[in-house]
Amino acid sequence: QVQLVESGGGLVQAGGSLRLSCAATGSIYIIRDMGWYRQAPGEQRELVASITDYGSTNYADSVKGRFTISRDSAKIWVYLQMNSLKPEDTAVYYCTATNAVGQYWGQGTQVTVSS
Repeated sequence: QVQLVESGGGLVQAGGSLRLSCAATGSIYIIRDMGWYRQAPGEQRELVASITDYGSTNYADSVKGRFTISRDSAKIWVYLQMNSLKPEDTAVYYCTATNAVGQYWGQGTQVTVSS
């Protein structure tokens, strides 16, 4: 089992920045990929960014050039640096981790961008 706890969400004006953090506990030695998803009201959950065990990254087209995902060397923490935020980035952001058993989710953290 893997437990994930996010932090760093909040309210920011358009053009501002936020950094989300996610800490993994439990069976962290078998974690492979980690990532961030988001879900806006009335919308489906969508992938924002992901990072593999080897450090390869993938981003949604809507956040390329503005968001950066990173992972610490111990592969316990995953971060999402969000710059040039837009009102359409408003959503609940979820941390996720995968291993050979399945995919795990955090409880989510709210990000609200005011215009």
